[in-house]
This record gives sequence, structure tokens and C-alpha cells, in this order.
Amino acid sequence: MESKIRIKSEILDKPSIDRALTRIAHEIIEKNKGGKNLIIVGIRSRGDVLAKRIADRINEIEKITVPVGAVDITFYRDDYDRVTKAEVKSTELPISLDDRDIVLVDDVLYTGRSTRAAMDVLIEYGRPKTIQLAVLIDRGHRELPIQANYVGKNVPTGKNELVVLKLEESDGEEKVLLAEKA
Repeated sequence: MESKIRIKSEILDKPSIDRALTRIAHEIIEKNKGGKNLIIVGIRSRGDVLAKRIADRINEIEKITVPVGAVDITFYRDDYDRVTKAEVKSTELPISLDDRDIVLVDDVLYTGRSTRAAMDVLIEYGRPKTIQLAVLIDRGHRELPIQANYVGKNVPTGKNELVVLKLEESDGEEKVLLAEKA
């Protein structure tokens, strides 16, 4: 991160993250009357990891294989010209999005701008029946009219605070932290 931060508290530990993702998977199944028409798509770079985990849980519960994809929103961001160190990764969508129920997964919902950019990517690749949003943390402060359908935990934050997600795959540890900009 560009500035120093001070950790204030731990919001979720590994078991809490696991429980939240399992609950989200059950809610997705319930709302969509199963998982047959679903595609789970994560926003890189942490939403894609969470998307895979959610899809794995749905697969276990429903005894099916739900396709999983990932989108890179780098070139769709409305602040792209101000992002100097953006690492571009690929968008990977396993099958056509046409007439499918897409569950877009992100780690933290804040202003809604990343979600808007991800929806732009999805629409460029096809015409989904629905796009639903699942997030591990909703921290408020929306700048766009975007609301998650599935939320692991609501965490009211101040504008000077950050939510930091650490995942085993990328960080070697698993937790969600509330931090403050120094």
C-alpha cells in the first residue's frame, strides 16, 4: 500500500471467513433455486480466490460443477489514468455468459466503482440473465447505487480506515483486518 497503516483490530479470522463463505454459498443456492444456471466470477485479485471457494462449496452442497471465472477490471476503471502501477491480468470466463445467472464476487465493497467496472467487463462478454453481487466485507461509503446481494459481514468504517484481507494463497495467512491510514 502506498502509505503506512496501523492495524486497529481483526475483523474475521480463518474460521469466520470460512463460515461467511459457506453461508453466502447457501444463500446463492436458495435465491437461484440450485446452481444449474450459475457462473461464479471473481474480480481479480482477491475476489477470484473467494469465487473459487464459494463455487467449491456450492459444488459440495449441490453435487454439481459450477463454472468459475475471473475478470480483470484494470482497463475499465474510471481512475485508470491515475493508477500508475496497475498490474494487468487476464479475464477468464469458462463458458458463454448469455442467459446465465452470474454471481460476481469481490473481497470488499466500498465505493461501488470496482463493481461497476466488473459489470462493464461482463456485459462486453455477453448478455447474462442476471448479475448478482457477493462480497466478503461491505464497508459502506458507496459513491454509486450498487448494493450486494450476499454479504459476509457489514463493517462500518471511517473514510481514513482500510479493510485488509489476507488470504492463504497470496499472503500465507487468513484474516480480515481493520486498519487506519497513518
